Formats: sequence, C-alpha cells, structure tokens
Amino acid sequence: MLYFVTGTDTDSGKTLISAALLSKAHGSKCGFKPIASGCGFTVGGLRNSDAMMLMAQSNMDLPYQVINPISFAPAIAPHIAAKQVNQALSAQGVLDIMYHSAMQSADFALIEGAGGWRLPLGNGEYLSDTVKLLLAKLQKKQITKQQLLPCVEVILVVGMKLGCLNHALLTQEAILADGLTIAGWVANQVDADMTFIDENIDSLQQMMRGPFLGYVPYLTEPSAINAARYLQLPA
Repeated sequence: MLYFVTGTDTDSGKTLISAALLSKAHGSKCGFKPIASGCGFTVGGLRNSDAMMLMAQSNMDLPYQVINPISFAPAIAPHIAAKQVNQALSAQGVLDIMYHSAMQSADFALIEGAGGWRLPLGNGEYLSDTVKLLLAKLQKKQITKQQLLPCVEVILVVGMKLGCLNHALLTQEAILADGLTIAGWVANQVDADMTFIDENIDSLQQMMRGPFLGYVPYLTEPSAINAARYLQLPA
C-alpha cells in the first residue's frame, strides 16, 4: 500500500512519524521525500536529513536521488528556493520526477510531503495537486488491469500545540475535498508545555475522519524506534 504523509504544519513531525511507521512495517518497504529544502552539501551532492532518516528505515536499497529527487540548500519554501536557481516547479513535473515503480511494488511505501497539504509550487499549483495526479495515474493503471483497489491514501500528522484543532480540521477538509482518503491520523506532541493534551486528543477523535493511529508524546530523544512504540500501522 502507498501512503502520502502530510502534516498540519511544517514542524508537525512528519519525518519522525514516517520513519516510525516504516520501522514497524514488514516486508519490502521504502520512504520517499520528493521535495526537500534545507539540504547540506556533501561530496555526493545535496543531502537532506529527513530523506536520510527515511532511507535508514527502508530496505529496498534505492539510490538517494530516487528518494529525494528535488532538493534545495536554503531552508525556505521550495517554490521560493526553486526560483532562486531558475528552476520551475509544477504539479505534473514533480510527479514525473518523483514517481518510481517501487511505490507500487513495495509491501509498504510512503511519500513524505513538505510543509502542509497546500504547499505552494508556484503559478497557482500545490503539492496536493501532485498527489491528486498520482491518484489518477494509479487508478488508470488499475483500470487497465481490471482492478479497483485503494492505491494511495493520506496519513495526517497533527502537530499537537495550541491551535492544532483548527489546523487539523482545515487540513482534513482540504484533503477530503481533493478526493483523497484519510487512512489515519497521528497526534504528535510538538509543544512540551501544551496543556490539556488529553482533552485536545479527545476532541480530535470526535471530529477527525479515519482511524486514530496513536499519540506520540513529546520525546526528549526523538527517534523512529522511540516513536514507533506509540503507533499502529494503517489497516
């Protein structure tokens, strides 16, 4: 199954949760980070710590350029970083460069987005448009094989902090309006001092669509293994 992981904000913990879910999965598994800003210079080219974290929990031995095909050095919005290097981003262009057969052949695969669901690509397009195109592409492949199975669903990471209820509901509304299915959502505490955490999670459980995959408390030593203890995989 293929999942697209998005969050309520740029610091909601998408990478931690994605890596944790990968660590729990069995069989062939891989994680992708199509667009990444804030990359460091290495002898092998630009490298992003989030993409490397996903690679550490994958087992399909894919090259870095397949995991993270679009990378920028400055830690700024990708469409602004792209403009600085005269690179155009488009929904179809991102799909063309990010799609890999492993996304369908793996037992468990996920694509981690950048920022939130409406990450701008420029010229009125968003990364969510790429996800919609991916869904249409996979559905078309299924029709030719006379199959009709879920082909890509969304996992929403809610960064638990003041204001997260509004952010979560607006993000959910946008995902559903775009025709995607929410396979599950995760409450990830990003504010160590957030009060009434249980009450906020209870409110979310009453309002969110899709299964609750778990609550990850604020971790002083965040790692895929530590976070995985609090999560369950989508059905």
